Amino acid sequence: MPLAVTIWVLLWVLGIINGIFGAVVGATQAVAPGFHDPLEKLLDVPGLGLVVVVGTVLLTGMFVANMFGQWALRQWDRLLTHIPIVKNIYSSVKQVSDTLFSSNGNAFREAVLVQYPHAGSWTIGFVTGKPSGEVAEALVDEHVSIYVPTTPNPTSGFFLMMPRSQVKPLHMSVDAALKHIISMGVVPPDTPPPNLPG
Repeated sequence: MPLAVTIWVLLWVLGIINGIFGAVVGATQAVAPGFHDPLEKLLDVPGLGLVVVVGTVLLTGMFVANMFGQWALRQWDRLLTHIPIVKNIYSSVKQVSDTLFSSNGNAFREAVLVQYPHAGSWTIGFVTGKPSGEVAEALVDEHVSIYVPTTPNPTSGFFLMMPRSQVKPLHMSVDAALKHIISMGVVPPDTPPPNLPG
């Protein structure tokens, strides 16, 4: 079963990559109709889509890592933040991604136990921060922002704001908690070593 799931995931990723490559080839064919037949033959080459997409990602990373690439990236951000409608979507997604994937951020740094969806029923959640602004003013006690992922797909879930007193911190790592959630509780989390005196 693990081998079958691994193969399925790899084929799914390869299908997505080939889809991206096919979309790029299709767009190129629409812009340059004279290259329709040569580009069509490229789609029949096995694994070419994977090589092109991985190569593009590596080249993009190398480009952004230098000084000129950083300047170009700042200009691109400035351009997108001045386009109506696009700026609202782009700014919101960029703010969330910067928060989640920042190396010095606190998002998904702590696994906790919370009572959800009702009292007496416990699930694992992740602290994503604290409520602020108008939301914090409307709440009486100290609250924390909690993300409760669904099983077995942790990319979807629920956002909760709960009193800090109702949240039980766990000693397990975020990775161990995610593994426990994805496996629907089948894979037990690693037991932390006992605290020794001294």
